[in-house]
This record gives sequence, structure tokens and C-alpha cells, in this order.
Amino acid sequence: MKKLLLTLAAMLAAGTLVCHAQAATTVKVGASPTPHAEILNAAKDMLKAEGINLEIIEYSDYVQPNVALDSKDLDANYFQHKPYLDDFNAQKGTKLSSMGGVHYEPFGIYAGKTASLDELADGATIAVPNDATNEARALLLLEANGLITLSEDAGLTATVLDIEENPHNYKITELGAAQVPISLPDVDIGVINGNFAIQAGLKASDALAIEDKDSLAATTYANVLCVKEGNEQNQATLDLLESLHSDTVRTFIEDTYEGAVVPSF
Repeated sequence: MKKLLLTLAAMLAAGTLVCHAQAATTVKVGASPTPHAEILNAAKDMLKAEGINLEIIEYSDYVQPNVALDSKDLDANYFQHKPYLDDFNAQKGTKLSSMGGVHYEPFGIYAGKTASLDELADGATIAVPNDATNEARALLLLEANGLITLSEDAGLTATVLDIEENPHNYKITELGAAQVPISLPDVDIGVINGNFAIQAGLKASDALAIEDKDSLAATTYANVLCVKEGNEQNQATLDLLESLHSDTVRTFIEDTYEGAVVPSF
């Protein structure tokens, strides 16, 4: 017995005896199904190797993931861009914080009844999203392609009221963002959010024009990993962010979405 105890003591001192396995840390992250949950799943194995169990809870709306994070039902969420987060905090009195951008979803102009921008006739109908953020991005993309001119100070708050020049009298039809892809057979062209384009089976390569990666919109609307204020230095979520910024995830995004989702790191 004495010899056994001495042997065990020597093993403990040498670090060769493990008394019990360390429990894995579970990180609960709320996410939109596409592409956010898919991107998180691409990081799962890396985190598992670090002793982190990634639990992904999918949400179909843009309110509950922030409500759940604020009430500490989630450790993080990944579904929104910084302007939306800032507005949510201001409107709801929440204190949620961005840890950094992961990807952005470029807007594209897609053909409806008209096959190319060069073929657009006077009075052609152009469908754009009707919510403030997305409408501004759509109008900026139309301007970037010479279809309209906006007032100089419109920027990311642009609406149809900011259109200063519309020489071909295009009819701008405002629709719910999810309705624009559905409306393509009835309009000449439509400006579509990246995530709704994916859901409609459209590829970035199908677009007649797409947001430049260095455009104001692309650099502003990166989708971020978000935590409750004060938890920015939590090691598990820092490890999560590092995995989302990895070459593995970059390759997954580029290979899977073919330009409809673009890494922002």
C-alpha cells in the first residue's frame, strides 16, 4: 500500500495522472438559420477541440435573439449588423455589445422582366425593400450603377424622397424585403438582400450588379457577434470569435455561398 501511494504521488507530481475530466463549457448562441447558423456550424469542431460545446438556437425573427441575450438566456447572438444593434439598444434600452464583424451579405440587382441594365426602358419598374436600412442600400446601389442620382447628403438614410435625378422615369416600387425576390416576374429588376437572394435560390453570379466590397454599405453592415455588455472578455466567446475569423470559416463561406455572403475579416 505504501509503495502504491508513493507511486500515485509521483504520478501526480509529474502531471501524468488525471483525476477527472474537465467539463466542457457550453456556449449558447442565437442565430438566423441562413447563413448565420450554417456558419456557426462550420466552427463547431474547432471549438469542440478547445473544450467548448457550441449550442445554436435558431430564430426566425430579428427581435427575440436580442431579447434572449439581454435576459441571459443566450451567451451571444449572431444575426444582425451594427446599425441594427445600435438602434435596438436605443429603442429597447438594452446594453448589448458587438465583439466584431464576421460577414456581410451584399445587395444585388437581379433581372425580372428585363434581362440587363442596358435594356431598361423608360418607365421601367424597379422593386426595392421598403424598410429604412435596406431601402437606402438599394438606392445607393442603383445610384452606383448610374440609374438614379441621390441628394449629396442622403447616404445610409436615403429614401425615394432623396432621388434628385431619375432621367428615365423609373418607377421605384417599395416592397417588404422578403417580397422582392417573389416579385421579380412582375417587375423589370429588383434589388435584393443577400440572405433573401440565397433563400430564393439566387447566386451572386446571377446578379446584374452587386455591392462593391469596399462600398459604404458593405463596410457598415457587417454582421456581428454580439454579447451582453460587460461580457466582451469572456474567454469562451473570445474563442468563438477567433474560430469565426479562422481560415476554415473563411473557406466555408467562400465555397458555400459563392459571393452571396462575403467574409468581413
